[in-house]
Amino acid sequence: MLKEVLLNIYERDLQKFKEEINLYENDVDLWKTGGQITNSGGNLCLHLIGNLKHFFGANLGKTGFVRDRDAEFSTKVGSRAELLTEIDLAVGIVTETLKNLTDEDFKADYPEKYHGESVTTGWMLAHLLTHLDYHRGQINYHRRFFRND
Repeated sequence: MLKEVLLNIYERDLQKFKEEINLYENDVDLWKTGGQITNSGGNLCLHLIGNLKHFFGANLGKTGFVRDRDAEFSTKVGSRAELLTEIDLAVGIVTETLKNLTDEDFKADYPEKYHGESVTTGWMLAHLLTHLDYHRGQINYHRRFFRND
């Protein structure tokens, strides 16, 4: 049951994530920062893509993906089209990985410790969903804040 619930919610929220990026009026606005807003929508997008490809792809799906977390925040250019293509790749990794997990997998320890603590795969995947939605909300706020800046 957990698999079906997570598949449904991830598919829904990843689609909303794509919609948020697509709603930017132009590519330049994706990368704007100002005042106390130091992370651009583009950087948050890259961060979520890297996060999903690492925690789902590399750790569970054995994709061989190697994360460059620093680049997720240091990159300052890129188009919506490029980001949307990368989101689509991440969506494929998330959905395929989830589909291949068994009930036993969800109960087993996640392959990587979370802040030094062992957690189950089910716990980690629920946590990653809250992480996705937290940053998706930040992207929504960023997009509206910097519109017609």
